[in-house]
Amino acid sequence: MLEAYYNCMRLKNRNVRILTRDGCQYKGTIVDVDQNNVYLRPMSGRDVQTSAFYPSPYAANDILTLSLFTLLAIALI
Repeated sequence: MLEAYYNCMRLKNRNVRILTRDGCQYKGTIVDVDQNNVYLRPMSGRDVQTSAFYPSPYAANDILTLSLFTLLAIALI
């Protein structure tokens, strides 16, 4: 999980594609990272769903919260 954290920190404020362990893909901009989660502003206009628990500093915004544990791959787009 530490590697995922540092990868997300390195890609903060950049457009990425994230693949999760359950096969989901997300495209967007990484806006923040903490010890447990990465916060992604999605590129698409679809409804935002989260895989993390509340409370979150981004719970009321259009930011997708993904647990670092669920990340499989991150790529720049």
